[in-house]
Amino acid sequence: MPDIKPEKVCFVIVKARELNGDEGGAGPLACSAGGAEANAAKSKTDGVANRAKLAAYIDAMDEDEQCELVALSWIGCGEFAAEEWRLAVARARARRKCATSEYLLENPLVASHLEYGLAEFGGSCEVFMPNLR
Repeated sequence: MPDIKPEKVCFVIVKARELNGDEGGAGPLACSAGGAEANAAKSKTDGVANRAKLAAYIDAMDEDEQCELVALSWIGCGEFAAEEWRLAVARARARRKCATSEYLLENPLVASHLEYGLAEFGGSCEVFMPNLR
């Protein structure tokens, strides 16, 4: 059973989803002359800033939390079963070669994988963030 607080996992899920939404999207500037280009540039800048904030949040977690976050994502994508929790955490600890944030944020499906992983242990973000969906 994970020791990482579900609120932390849910925060990562929400912010990772926001990152995916930062790419593209039409905003109020898109309707004006040259607005599409300005909106795309702003969206890219905001995306970089949001990614950096999320990376800093993940990197500020202690090593145990980071390993559990990786293990949850692996369980959520089906690499491990929930019953293999300790093995997944041990593998995450053994495979640490780069920043955990870098590893996790490379995966565009990390939010879904974390959500599914949390669900495998009966957890849900709805308790902490009712407007998640």
